[in-house]
Amino acid sequence: MSASFSWDEPEGLAARGTLIVLAGRGEHGGVYERFGRRLAFDAYRVRALGDAGTDPTVLDEAAKLLADESLPGPKVLVGSDAGALYAARLAAEQPAGVAALILAGLPTTPWAGGSWAAEVEARTACPTHQGRLTNDPDVRRGSLDNTSDLPAFDLDRVRVPVLALHGKDDAVSPVDQALRAYAGHPAVRTVTFAGGRHDILNDALHRTAAATVVLFLERLRLSSELPAIAEGLV
Repeated sequence: MSASFSWDEPEGLAARGTLIVLAGRGEHGGVYERFGRRLAFDAYRVRALGDAGTDPTVLDEAAKLLADESLPGPKVLVGSDAGALYAARLAAEQPAGVAALILAGLPTTPWAGGSWAAEVEARTACPTHQGRLTNDPDVRRGSLDNTSDLPAFDLDRVRVPVLALHGKDDAVSPVDQALRAYAGHPAVRTVTFAGGRHDILNDALHRTAAATVVLFLERLRLSSELPAIAEGLV
């Protein structure tokens, strides 16, 4: 069974929704602690699971969380790297309970780093997160080189709003290729980050990425049509 990492809203606040995070290649849910704590501070519950490509129980656990009536809605699937592919597949095959998708660093083409130094630099520009990955014995080095068993990306059967986040300096999955993958899907809102690398939720711009996610969630709480609630943002 996949280990689930949990972060809850502060005591005394009503939870505003639940995020179910599917980690990327080589990662586990604990890698998203910083993201989870930040979203929990804004009263969203966060449950982070591992790499569905190597742990077949991850998608089953995600489906159970979606069906868990003790977790508040709206329930949003968040996928990073390969987790984005699995989140999209789960939303298409088991849509019940999924209010929206947040897809970060969508993988598009094979990538060969050749060394851990190259991989960690491609993952994130944040020195804190680079250290976290390097010193974490449960992070599987070289995993970004593996693309053979990844599911195809298909949003044709997805019927919920999608927020797509991507770094403009993503060397693992070039931004132009990611934007082409999202093209033709009117439910997708894409946000690109100047200087952003592959692990955009854990990159140097992680605060901006988290703020973008919160704004999306607040709009989603009003309606699946995502009405504007803040105009003229700088």
